[in-house]
Amino acid sequence: MASTYSFDVVSDFDRQELVNTLDQTQREIKSRFDLKDTKTIVELGDDTITITTDSEFTLQSVHTVLQTKAAKRQLSLKIFEYGKVEAATGTRVRQVITLKKGISQDIGKKITKMVRDNLKKVQASIQGDAVRISAKSKDDLQVVQQMIRDEEWPVAIQFNNYR
Repeated sequence: MASTYSFDVVSDFDRQELVNTLDQTQREIKSRFDLKDTKTIVELGDDTITITTDSEFTLQSVHTVLQTKAAKRQLSLKIFEYGKVEAATGTRVRQVITLKKGISQDIGKKITKMVRDNLKKVQASIQGDAVRISAKSKDDLQVVQQMIRDEEWPVAIQFNNYR
């Protein structure tokens, strides 16, 4: 009996790490001299982060703090999709950052095509917002993982469910 091995290619992030990142960002905003009196608000929604602050310059500083804290916690910066900066009340500005999660159909098709074109003994199938890769050899799966890591993707890519 020949057993098959598989893993899933997913795009996800650790929500608790994101909560911790935002907490650290808030603390730094409250303690930094240039951001202390800006009354900056950083709110986490289900799949968005909303930043409200007093100017676009301050908003850029908040982005830098957020990205630094996220990188230190091993969160990919690709999960952040920055929306348009819009005017809030008075001179304040607001920006909604969408949190990207899941592999879109287009990216899933590119991954399956890449696997199909390069390795004949490996199967790839799109399953919702993940791509399942399966093969009879673990070595083939490791080759696929390395191939996927070597490409530049517009989303954060992880591998899980390895069996």
